[in-house]
Amino acid sequence: MKKRVSMLWSFLGILLLMILWEAASLVLKSDLLLPGPVPVSACFLTLLATPRFLLSLGSSFFRVILGILISAPLGAAAGLAAGRSRTAGEILKPLFQVISATPVMSVILIAFLWFGQEKTPVFTSFLVIFPVMAANAVEGVKNIDPKLEELLAVYGVQGTAKIRALYLPGLAPFILGGLRSSLSLCWKVVVAAEVLVQPLRALGTGMQNARARLETAELFAWTAGTVCAAAFSQGLLSLALRAFGKRRKEAA
Repeated sequence: MKKRVSMLWSFLGILLLMILWEAASLVLKSDLLLPGPVPVSACFLTLLATPRFLLSLGSSFFRVILGILISAPLGAAAGLAAGRSRTAGEILKPLFQVISATPVMSVILIAFLWFGQEKTPVFTSFLVIFPVMAANAVEGVKNIDPKLEELLAVYGVQGTAKIRALYLPGLAPFILGGLRSSLSLCWKVVVAAEVLVQPLRALGTGMQNARARLETAELFAWTAGTVCAAAFSQGLLSLALRAFGKRRKEAA
């Protein structure tokens, strides 16, 4: 019952957004500035049937997943090292600060010089997600009960056995939470990089081409495709995390 009520409120929220969108479009009276939901939906359905859109969608999706797969384990490992060792933390601290403080546009432009059009979005997403995952891992290490570490030390549990028995279970909620927030951020960074460097097949390239032709409805349609893809990937991640949580409960 609660799930149905929640879905109803979500539907009403979407309906309210559509009404406000249509009202703003009627007030502006310009499809160049703000086309209404109907022309954007029609353009989106037209795009959806074209190989160009589907190939762009698949390419952007692949870049996002690749960026997450690279940055998540490396960020978690760096965060684990920084959290366990004060020396490692001090060594890695300047790296985290530099990466976090560097503007995303600067990263994209520098990466474009190094890697070219196709690899720049992946590298940029890695550089943005890496410190997020590392910070979550550091926080997870701080929240591990010191008494458990003492207990494992008494029994002589060290090295990889200690990581499996203590750190992986303790870090899991923080890493999974970092994945949730990083996935949506990764989509934004990847598409922003695509808009700037314009790979051959990319959602960002489609947006930039539509903007150059002043096809605002098509620009909104490409954006809608990006939003749908990001929501779909978030849904897949939620299902995966739910299944992982069930397995952990069964194992416990």
